[in-house]
Amino acid sequence: MEEKLFVDADIRKAETLHADFYTKKEFFEISKEKIFSKTWQFIGDNDQLRVAGQMVPHTFLDGFVNEPMLLVRDKNDKINCLSNVCTHRGNILIENPCVDTQIRCRYHGRRFFTDGKFQHMPEFEGVENFPCEKDDLPKIPFGEWEKFLFASVSPKIKLEDALREMKNRLSWLPLNEFKFEPLRSRDYIVKAHWALYCENYLEGFHIPFVHNSLNAAIDYGSYKTELYPYSSLQLALSKGGDDVFHPPANSPDHGLAVAAYYYWVFPNMMFNFYPWGLSVNIVKPMGPELTKVSFLTYIYDETKLERGAGAALDKVEREDEAIVENVQKGIRSKFYSNGRYSAKRETGTHHFHRLICEFMNA
Repeated sequence: MEEKLFVDADIRKAETLHADFYTKKEFFEISKEKIFSKTWQFIGDNDQLRVAGQMVPHTFLDGFVNEPMLLVRDKNDKINCLSNVCTHRGNILIENPCVDTQIRCRYHGRRFFTDGKFQHMPEFEGVENFPCEKDDLPKIPFGEWEKFLFASVSPKIKLEDALREMKNRLSWLPLNEFKFEPLRSRDYIVKAHWALYCENYLEGFHIPFVHNSLNAAIDYGSYKTELYPYSSLQLALSKGGDDVFHPPANSPDHGLAVAAYYYWVFPNMMFNFYPWGLSVNIVKPMGPELTKVSFLTYIYDETKLERGAGAALDKVEREDEAIVENVQKGIRSKFYSNGRYSAKRETGTHHFHRLICEFMNA
């Protein structure tokens, strides 16, 4: 596609992304390689892999990129992220979580060590230049932050560069004590383009108009957005309730009544920290007008659940879905192409659009 995307660096002059980005299938397809294969994705936590030999299959952005991956804790207690495709004939190796001393293909019996190195292949006597490095399972770009695991297909940026500001700002939180709660986690299907969902998240401008319960919990007047190279923070202070963080003396937020830290990491990861724990939201493209949003709940202090800014998340989500789906209908209009930004309230969305341009035009 020859067409280039453009958003002016000066938010006071800039116009938003053109409606074509959300409606043309060509842009959607190109974003698989240009954006999602070049960035990092949250793929779970290390509680899934407690002992040597544990293996957990994972599909990188299932329904979109569809790259088969395998998480394995090896005998040296190291977590490896490997291709889950046999190097013989392409069979998927591990289909369900299991524990084993080796990775075994059930098609023709090829075996690998838990670090991905080729181990054995029956009936291959006489094959020249075998085995070679190509017979090992490829290692997939992988990284960890405390207990949380991330992977990429072909990253344009380092994981550290994507997470640095969040890691530094919240280094005082005991993240390894956060426990995943599957009963409080769920998927939402949104009939809208993935980027519309993200850009709605990236501005607090709509909160007084769309979210009455959230607006009652936070001080909209002090709501602010901080921009970083590949991420941003929306800092929400409380209107005066007791359900707040108490950052330590070495934190830039010491003395502030922080109701929530809303971190976004390009292109589609959201880390919402509340006094009770963390809601990780992953926005997964399914089609040009269809998105799955996974809410993954990690609880630290269950006595603070359903209080403050972190209460009624399902209600807030349904309100967001309704407005974003309405926007999806509107941008199809022959009378709409793009709009303007509030220089005060939409810096996060402008930053997001600029990153989309950077990656799509690369």
